[in-house]
Amino acid sequence: MSSSNGSTIDQSSNRSRGQGCGGWGKKGNWSGFNIAAMVLGFVFFWPIGLFILWWIISGRNVRDLPEKVREQWASFKGGNSRHTRSDNHVFDEYQQTQYDRIHEIKEEIKERSRRFREFREDAKRRADEEEFNRFMSDAPGQ
Repeated sequence: MSSSNGSTIDQSSNRSRGQGCGGWGKKGNWSGFNIAAMVLGFVFFWPIGLFILWWIISGRNVRDLPEKVREQWASFKGGNSRHTRSDNHVFDEYQQTQYDRIHEIKEEIKERSRRFREFREDAKRRADEEEFNRFMSDAPGQ
């Protein structure tokens, strides 16, 4: 009989700490800094506060948030220059070589595009000049 009383007490204490409600309370990282950041997020713009609340509930620290946002933004833009390192130094060098090669190809494409744009502008200018000269030579009364 004493074992049933002990388990009832254990269950009620677990519920009071939030573990009986789907695990929301046991996983969160509820430090003072995180709570302050969440409150400020709600004060400035409520979706930011909501996002920070989700971040805290998922067990993460708000101090890690700026770096994760930067990483996601870089990967979204496609220019993730900060690639992950492996334990294999040779592979890391190979990977860096490939990233450098890709960067060089992108720069070459940009340069060719710039030169072609200049070529087209020059060709357009020459065609306009030729058309203007033809107009001036054919214009009667001048």
